[in-house]
Amino acid sequence: MEVKFVSVDHIKPSSSTPSHLRTFKLCLLDQLIPSPNAPLILFYPPTNDHVSDKLESLKKSLSETLTRFYPLAGKIKGDFSIDCNDEGAYFVEVKVDSSLTGFLNQPDYLVLLQKLLPCDLNLVAVKDDDNNNNHVTNIQVNVFECGGIAIGLCISHKILDGTALSAFIRSWAAMARDLDEEGIQSEILVNAASTLFPANDEELWLRDTSLAMFGSFFTKGECVTKRFVFDASAITALKSKASSSSSAVVKNPTRVEAVSAFIWRCIIAASKEENGGVSRPSLTTHLVNLRRRTTPFLSENCLGNLLWVASAKAPAGDDDDDVAELCDLVGLLRESFSKIDGEFVKRMRGEKGRRLMEESLKGIIEERGGLIRDGHEEEVNQVGFSSWCKFGFYEADFGWGKPAWVTSYGIRGSVFMRLVILVDTRLGDGIEAWVTLDERHMAIMETNTQLRQLAKVDPSPF
Repeated sequence: MEVKFVSVDHIKPSSSTPSHLRTFKLCLLDQLIPSPNAPLILFYPPTNDHVSDKLESLKKSLSETLTRFYPLAGKIKGDFSIDCNDEGAYFVEVKVDSSLTGFLNQPDYLVLLQKLLPCDLNLVAVKDDDNNNNHVTNIQVNVFECGGIAIGLCISHKILDGTALSAFIRSWAAMARDLDEEGIQSEILVNAASTLFPANDEELWLRDTSLAMFGSFFTKGECVTKRFVFDASAITALKSKASSSSSAVVKNPTRVEAVSAFIWRCIIAASKEENGGVSRPSLTTHLVNLRRRTTPFLSENCLGNLLWVASAKAPAGDDDDDVAELCDLVGLLRESFSKIDGEFVKRMRGEKGRRLMEESLKGIIEERGGLIRDGHEEEVNQVGFSSWCKFGFYEADFGWGKPAWVTSYGIRGSVFMRLVILVDTRLGDGIEAWVTLDERHMAIMETNTQLRQLAKVDPSPF
């Protein structure tokens, strides 16, 4: 598959940003996120509307939306701020020499998804000659031969987490549909995060601790990404299995808890088989949205990375025993999530909040380091989870219908993190799990009988 660049634009806000808003200060939590960009692709099948009209509508509505999300039209300025200079979003149109279904039927389409994004494979630079431009917002509209469209976004993770990204996309889509002001989210809380968690240049030590924590999760080897799709009935079965055991502590697991625990269990089992039946401890992390864990709740329209990291550790069992039970892993996850509550967030914002954050991050490093000190670095079962469920990406109707598929991308490389991204299915009742593991563990995991019974592996997205 080849892509051909047709045009490059810089979409400026429809109204100039006032001079007193020229410098946007990043919050402390923004500086703790290691990933440069938040990549996302939305697929739309062909309709009777002309592609040229769709492109014009996307540009016009984006310009209007950037007025409300004005930092997204600026450039990143060092570690602490964004220059809201109204230079605009990097916007490129691309033609793909394939139909949409033809592209998705290719055996390596998960990796080819990278070509539909406006950022390089390392997710640092946009794909043009001016790759040092530091645009906050980068968008690539891919037009397929059939008239289908894929909108690829790489927006700086310095200012947006998944919840804030969803607010931006849904506002953009509403603007494209010419909804009146009541139909568009009325208030975007641009500065809420920096007010709650202000940053200064004397706290780089906390950022360094965060980078050390995330950096400890990376490993060397050849990796592969697979999609495991759980429909509503499979999730119901998992929730029932996790809660019906007499030893189950959690009687009402969420679908994210049930699927996360099940995949975690499959990864533990694959590692044990790879290690010749030797059981190892397992450490997992999960990103937690703080907006619903504060008192009172924060709006979903708050910009910024209002996230924290929950961690759970499953001890090594006896080598002759089976891996940990699903209900036990669900219990460990629930316990780790429950620690990040309103009181924890209040303490994060308090006088000793920085030290609390440092202790939390260092605690994860020590858990990870303890596993390595046992002499099992290559066999350790560490995996990170990130849930995109209930973000509402499938509500992004720009005037020609809702997306048929919303996705991340497949990873290939020799340095990677064992990672699971959970995404809603189109109807909202299932979950796609994008699992990245080293090739040998993935090959074993794919043979897991329970996994094959409950999930479809790399099914057609449409």
